[in-house]
Amino acid sequence: MPFVPTGLEGLLVFEPRVFEDARGYFFEAYNQSVFNQAGVHDRFIQDNQSYSTYGVIRGLHYQLQPHAQCKLVRVLEGTILDVAVDMRKNAATYGTVFTIELSTANKKQLLIPHGFAHGFSVLSQAATVLYKCDALYNKESEGGVIYNDPDLAIDWKIPEKDVIISDKDLLLPSFKNAINNF
Repeated sequence: MPFVPTGLEGLLVFEPRVFEDARGYFFEAYNQSVFNQAGVHDRFIQDNQSYSTYGVIRGLHYQLQPHAQCKLVRVLEGTILDVAVDMRKNAATYGTVFTIELSTANKKQLLIPHGFAHGFSVLSQAATVLYKCDALYNKESEGGVIYNDPDLAIDWKIPEKDVIISDKDLLLPSFKNAINNF
């Protein structure tokens, strides 16, 4: 199976089978049948794409129930450090941080289930990120955690002097103070 467990229930790394030759490469970035065979039955209904330059950190974001989103994240161009934080209060892994480099070169994807905060930092000169969601965006359900929360101690792999954060993300609460109904 092309899915690698992460030690956090439902959080999976998808490594597609890549066919390469002198012309380039081909792979199925998403095949519902393959995902279903692995026990993943989320129905993706929205695709989001972002372009960011080196040093940008987006997140940590999530949507509260009943509008929580499962995401399948991949990189179309560049390299990112993708970050997922378990927000599920009853999970043995509550508060656990998982990081993985996703890139054009490695073609890996991260399946992030409901109940996780998500963010990424751009490690290359620029990056284009595409992620599928199983629920539509709902502004009233926005939640988040500040990127530099000392309790999470995430190493975003970007020197602090080079970090670029939106004004909105700078106002996010700490993990302990985040609104969370998971």
